[in-house]
Amino acid sequence: MKLKTADGGWNPYFAGALLGVLAIMSTLLTTNIMNRTRYLGASTTFVRAAGYLQKPFAAQRLEDNEYYRSTAPRLDWQYMLVIGVLFGALAGSLTDKSFKKESVPPIWRERFGSSVGKRAAGAIGGGMLAMVGARMADGCPSGHGLSGMMQLSVSGFVALACFFGSGIIVAHFLYGGRKND
Repeated sequence: MKLKTADGGWNPYFAGALLGVLAIMSTLLTTNIMNRTRYLGASTTFVRAAGYLQKPFAAQRLEDNEYYRSTAPRLDWQYMLVIGVLFGALAGSLTDKSFKKESVPPIWRERFGSSVGKRAAGAIGGGMLAMVGARMADGCPSGHGLSGMMQLSVSGFVALACFFGSGIIVAHFLYGGRKND
């Protein structure tokens, strides 16, 4: 199996195999003493970070919040996962020479113009919407999709189908069904 594609990118089968190894290793290495397995997931990390940011200004409100009583802000392995995703993506893009700085990607520029502010508002708004959805679903795509699929759970299959389906619909709506040549 070739590690790189003809254009120099990572072979998706190789990258998928690496993701499978990561999922297996994370399951093996994060099982705690009480035999409670910790599967891949990241959305709770962002909620806990919000709790950390809120604590100096509204500690009592944080203590009174039922969610934060059960999901206390703390540093744990999920922070390392989020940091690892950032540095892993950077390492991957540097090794396949696809890394580039761009404020507005070409596909966005074609559809919405070259405004950095508009792009930032779209990215931040989309991220906030995705986080609200992840918390309503009690987990993110990596938690439900990757870990759920790894366990062959019905909810994992349903969640992944919903993620892809809604992503296709939103992309079609935003980019007008344009085809790349």
